[in-house]
Amino acid sequence: MMVRKLLLVNRELPMKPLNCHYLKNIEFGAEDITILRDGRAFLSTGLKYPGMPSFSDEPGKMYVLDLLHPKPAPVELKIKGELDLHAFNPHGISVYTDEADDSVYVFVVNHPNSKSQVEIFRFVEDETLVHLKTITHPLLHSVNDIVAVGPEHFYATNDHYFHSETPHFLTVILGLPLCDVVYYSPEEVRVAADGIQSGNGINISPDKRFIYVSDILDHDVDVFERQDGEHLLFIKSVAVGSLCDNIEVDHVTGDLWLGCHPNPLKLINFDPKDPPGSEVLRIKNIHSDQPVVTLEYGNDGHELMASTVAARYDGKLLIGTVFHKALSCVLK
Repeated sequence: MMVRKLLLVNRELPMKPLNCHYLKNIEFGAEDITILRDGRAFLSTGLKYPGMPSFSDEPGKMYVLDLLHPKPAPVELKIKGELDLHAFNPHGISVYTDEADDSVYVFVVNHPNSKSQVEIFRFVEDETLVHLKTITHPLLHSVNDIVAVGPEHFYATNDHYFHSETPHFLTVILGLPLCDVVYYSPEEVRVAADGIQSGNGINISPDKRFIYVSDILDHDVDVFERQDGEHLLFIKSVAVGSLCDNIEVDHVTGDLWLGCHPNPLKLINFDPKDPPGSEVLRIKNIHSDQPVVTLEYGNDGHELMASTVAARYDGKLLIGTVFHKALSCVLK
């Protein structure tokens, strides 16, 4: 009963179409997408994640997409520096622009050979990422997503507490909130917030005051306020009624856009004839007494399987997935 409730087994799949087309070159998922204020979107692709389907033996890749181009198409980013590209397995991503010199830093959660680490790149001309640093730490043991708050500073979510199957399964079915958010800087690394069942997507408000975390197994988004010393003060939870993955924040309105899994059992027990669906939710006025959660896109998996992220920019919506394709949609 607990598992059925957790996985929303009895929930009806919501359907809401949009005018969409598939993004070129994206054939094996775009697990995370983030868009800069200037319309450049970064995509992580080709994730291999334990327990999830994967249809490519190729290493993961990073792409950039200029949404201001008349016919935008993802371009693969060249990666330079000392990084094992054969084992590159990108997951959550974040981009930080240094206002001092407009340098753009791209942070990527990487799982080479099932490990957990964070790569920091600098984005330079000619669609190139220059690898600057690999970060590992015992507290960053099961990183899912990341939000950068400085050139070498970030918050990261852990989605597992135990790494072996049996104790992890028990924590899931018992609903034990053992996961956390970790703050990293070159000077210190520590737990900034805990009491989370499974930390997934993480992002920041446009004014940089608040951090949003998707507790995917609790079906809600937690709101934290940044305190002095980069401690996180829990403010509230907003119920979303789905297993929501990554969070993107509209630069203009501050609305949250969520890529969600409406029927996760179909994702775990994958059958191409009965595929996992996709769902995009939007949260307006999240800091008010009555945040509004709306369905913006819903599909039974025959157009798009297993959505993980939705990023809006100027009337366009990009939707990524664990292992399938990615969509570019026109918002009405």
